[in-house]
Amino acid sequence: MLIGYARVSTPEQDLTPQLDALREAGCERSFTDKASGAKANRAGLAEALSHARAGDVLVIWKLDRLGRTSKGLIDLGAELEARNIGLRSITDGIDTSGTAGKFVFRILAALAEMERDLIRERTTAALMVAKRDGRVGGRKTVMTPKRIEAARKLLAGGMTVREVAPAIGVSVPTLYRHFPASVQDAMGAEREGDQP
Repeated sequence: MLIGYARVSTPEQDLTPQLDALREAGCERSFTDKASGAKANRAGLAEALSHARAGDVLVIWKLDRLGRTSKGLIDLGAELEARNIGLRSITDGIDTSGTAGKFVFRILAALAEMERDLIRERTTAALMVAKRDGRVGGRKTVMTPKRIEAARKLLAGGMTVREVAPAIGVSVPTLYRHFPASVQDAMGAEREGDQP
């Protein structure tokens, strides 16, 4: 089944030329959007993709109707190939139902994979630099050295974790992370050993 998709960037623009071209190409059903190509969430495109089944062909008037960024086009191309849905661009002469078109899809999929790998490599490199410079990801700990010392003294003085946590301004789970039960037991043993 041939499924058409047409898009214009603004509400003032006319979809008629694209829809006429899609009808002439043999599309049984067409979906439309009046939205920027840079916008990722387009209802018409989402509907066209959800309507398409394996073996169908998504037909567009021109490749830039699908999106403005190469990454967006690459990702969409990889998704279509994975779902065994063809892509035909009327004015660009792209048709993935043939051998050359499948080759184009494979290139798009390979580029998408390469982009994901590059992002992963850059992220790993940035994390290594941050670690080397002493920066650690995640939220800053609320357990400052002053709070740890206060908690240690209060626990050694016989208070329970549930009493100490609000006293120093932290949650019970946070306190347990810094003073597991085994440490608390050792503190209790020290207290008992100090008594005459």
